[in-house]
Amino acid sequence: MTLNTIAVTGGNGTIGSAILEDLDDHGYETANISRGKRREEISDTYITTDLLDAGETYSAIAKTGADAVIHMGTIPEPYYHPDYRVYESSVMSAMHVLEAADSLGLESVCLPSSINAIGSEHQEREADVRYLPVDEEHPRTPDDSYGIAKHAMEVTADGFGRRPSTDLTIASLRYPWVMNEAEMDDHFLETDRSLAALSDVHQATGRDVLFSYLHTDDAATVARKAVEADFDGHETFWAVAGDTTADAPTEDVVAKYFPDAEVRDGFEGYDGLFDLSKAAALLDWEPQRSWRDLA
Repeated sequence: MTLNTIAVTGGNGTIGSAILEDLDDHGYETANISRGKRREEISDTYITTDLLDAGETYSAIAKTGADAVIHMGTIPEPYYHPDYRVYESSVMSAMHVLEAADSLGLESVCLPSSINAIGSEHQEREADVRYLPVDEEHPRTPDDSYGIAKHAMEVTADGFGRRPSTDLTIASLRYPWVMNEAEMDDHFLETDRSLAALSDVHQATGRDVLFSYLHTDDAATVARKAVEADFDGHETFWAVAGDTTADAPTEDVVAKYFPDAEVRDGFEGYDGLFDLSKAAALLDWEPQRSWRDLA
């Protein structure tokens, strides 16, 4: 696989702009495909595009001459839009990107999934955690518009990936809250993260996201690794930090917050609650940054 130009949808956003910077640092030509005015100064090409329009999406990707697409241009949460818009943003934009990439003969596509694909912070029920550490085969049981959409996006990618006529490498990255260092300082270092206090922490860093997070730099690296990888069809990957957001040993966190989950492998120290071995094996990626390094 030879990649020269990589298009990033949603390159105006926090993760998208970090990805553009990482790609630039690694010698790639880049194109930012986004709505509205350009808000970054990194990409070599900028194209204003409505990703919910199939024709615009196809034309924009074709115009960039991209070899791969990292798709980040979706609504990032369910609270400020009607449910159908949240669903449409994730599922239909992914459909348009995949259809264009397949038709244009691109090498690979990276899609923006989420921890919410298994049913997490936005739903009415607590996250249904069956076993630990959680791997990519864990059941997906979301009930909110955002989680349902991410689940459906992954199913859509599964379908493209199994087509005999499709030669795309497709990766869906299940991100948690992707945070910069200022946010980590605010939510972790300046907040009580002891075992006794974890019931009252921000929802996006608590029990229902399995005390997960990811540094922005690691989020950018795993996206690049995803389009550089060479495997058949579609695969999902956990893209989370290697430790928890708790200032307590992981064994104690599991005993208190997940007493009914089957523990399939032991935990040491502040180990994260996710099995990251698939990303290590297929993407050659492991998270490098921890909020504890900032202390």
